Amino acid sequence: MNSTNKWTEKVCGMTWGWTGVRGSWTGPEAEFSMERMADMDVNWVAIALSAVQATPQSTEIPFREEPTVTDDEVRWAIRKAKSLGLKVCLKPVVNVANGTWRAHINFFDEEVPGEPSWTEWFRSYGEFIRHYAVIAEEEQCEMLCVGCEMVQADKRDAEWRALIGDVRNVYGGLVTYNCDKYQEERVGWWDAVDIISSSGYYPIDQWEEQLDRIEGTVRRWNKPFFFMEAGCPSREGSASRPNDWSLPGGPSEEEQRQYYEAMFAACAKREWMQGYMLWDWPARLYGVEEASLNDDYCMYGKLAEETVKTFYAAGIRV
Repeated sequence: MNSTNKWTEKVCGMTWGWTGVRGSWTGPEAEFSMERMADMDVNWVAIALSAVQATPQSTEIPFREEPTVTDDEVRWAIRKAKSLGLKVCLKPVVNVANGTWRAHINFFDEEVPGEPSWTEWFRSYGEFIRHYAVIAEEEQCEMLCVGCEMVQADKRDAEWRALIGDVRNVYGGLVTYNCDKYQEERVGWWDAVDIISSSGYYPIDQWEEQLDRIEGTVRRWNKPFFFMEAGCPSREGSASRPNDWSLPGGPSEEEQRQYYEAMFAACAKREWMQGYMLWDWPARLYGVEEASLNDDYCMYGKLAEETVKTFYAAGIRV
């Protein structure tokens, strides 16, 4: 897409449906979830699904198998979002069955006979991403995210460029890559995508210094930027460690609310900051009466729900 450095749209978004377990994206609960999310005055949604490879050194990604949602479920979610007036970023993500975070998927820098390799892995990963690129094109998704937090894979410049080139042969919308927190300046192939995005899980007292750092990358590459992920659990201590979903602590709606207020306030000062796909909004919501006891990222029924809606509704789309 030409002149993407001129893209100035503000993203008031939410991430929906994680992790995309087969059977969870159908029925009244999924419909209610999407409709309730739309009430948050969002204008974008990242529809996020996962495929699961066995180990960090596996080279096959069996995305057509359970637990990954079916193609029919993916198409339903896209169409439902569009029926609610939302723009869609389709976000296929790879996970690891043994619980290892995807950032640790890794192979030898140079191929060794008999050992699993980046070439083998990217062959399977490329098939995975191209499959959803075709769906994104057919369903007219406005954006496609070709990867998420693949820290060890980020260094594979040639493979990413080749994959993105293949994607553009079948998909005509905007292309982004979601790098991990603290990695914005470490990706060397931002010129290959239309938009830079990252996971903005930064401690509540570090927003200014982290935004200063990210600004250097935005200026260097002259690309639009937004946070493909950002958020904080409603849990004691999480404002200082918002990326840690297993942090011990009791439920705290106030902790989550304060985090969002600080994040919005800091980012509002940066004219290059174009928004968020907040983390996250599940396909099956907990009961609203359970909100005060829920200590996860979703802000449904919590104090932060009103904070987010107020900022989005007021047009503070930063």
